[in-house]
Amino acid sequence: MALSRGLRCCQRVFSWIPVLIITSVVLWSYYAYVFELCLFTLTNTFEKVVYLLIFHVCFVMFSWTYWKSIFTPPASPCKKFQLSYSDKQRYELEERPDAQKLILVEIAKKLPIFTRAQSGAIRFCDRCQILKPDRCHHCSVCETCVLKMDHHCPWVNNCVGFSNYKFFLLFLSYSMLYCVFIAATVFQYFLKFWVGDLPNRPAKFHVLFLMFVALMFFVSLMFLFGYHCWLVAKNRSTLEAFSAPVFVSGPDRNGFNVGIRKNLQQVFGEDRRLWFIPVFTSQGNGHYFPLKNRSSESQNPLLANEDMWEESDDENELTDLSVTKKLSNNLDHFF
Repeated sequence: MALSRGLRCCQRVFSWIPVLIITSVVLWSYYAYVFELCLFTLTNTFEKVVYLLIFHVCFVMFSWTYWKSIFTPPASPCKKFQLSYSDKQRYELEERPDAQKLILVEIAKKLPIFTRAQSGAIRFCDRCQILKPDRCHHCSVCETCVLKMDHHCPWVNNCVGFSNYKFFLLFLSYSMLYCVFIAATVFQYFLKFWVGDLPNRPAKFHVLFLMFVALMFFVSLMFLFGYHCWLVAKNRSTLEAFSAPVFVSGPDRNGFNVGIRKNLQQVFGEDRRLWFIPVFTSQGNGHYFPLKNRSSESQNPLLANEDMWEESDDENELTDLSVTKKLSNNLDHFF
């Protein structure tokens, strides 16, 4: 037990290494650009002021989105998707797998769940003891079920999902902007140092490496950002791109695709003024997503409107208590 705790502790410490690498590179780029290039190399005051102003805007937005991507906790399913005490007892006492599946099917009828496991059964997490909402998956690194999980990113040491997917996309976009601006403004001085028009000073080393590092990161980010733009346009997560979600009618990669405009609004919200600001504006609560084929929703009118099941947890607990009391009274009367 102590050994496993020690290994977990070491794993958590080592998981921050990629974040420290990115942070170190960014801090070095800040020093190299602000001090070595702008303050020690540039002679034109106007050019210096403009470069520093635009650079700091890019730097602040990059840092803000990176911070939000790292420290926004992944959203987990609410108590509605947990088994009640009576349902949990029924499920655990039942030894037949088919009967357990029927119990889960009965419980899932009260919830907006339309996806299934590959076997056609209700998706149930044995570790978290919950019925998985649509697009929810269990992360073995975070050790929890994550709403609309996209992937676990080591570079932010966090799960990218419903709660921070917008922040992650903005982080990629502002990272590219940061690299493009550095490469574009450093390029002429890179050439001057390369051909020897500027004297050999410590700034030469920083400027040369700034150019290479900015271009290297830009190329890698460009492919990743382009891939996620395609995912947003199709309303898919990375996991869904590799394995199509399964519905009652069968697998369908485009099951959640409701059109590009609505797909964008699900991630960024309806107010376009807030699209490029790292504040949470995504639609919904991560437990329910509109389907391309609305016929599966219309089969149960209670699930067609997500507000019907979004009641307070206290009210739900009171309902469970009243049902339990009624059952106990009926049993006492029967015996």
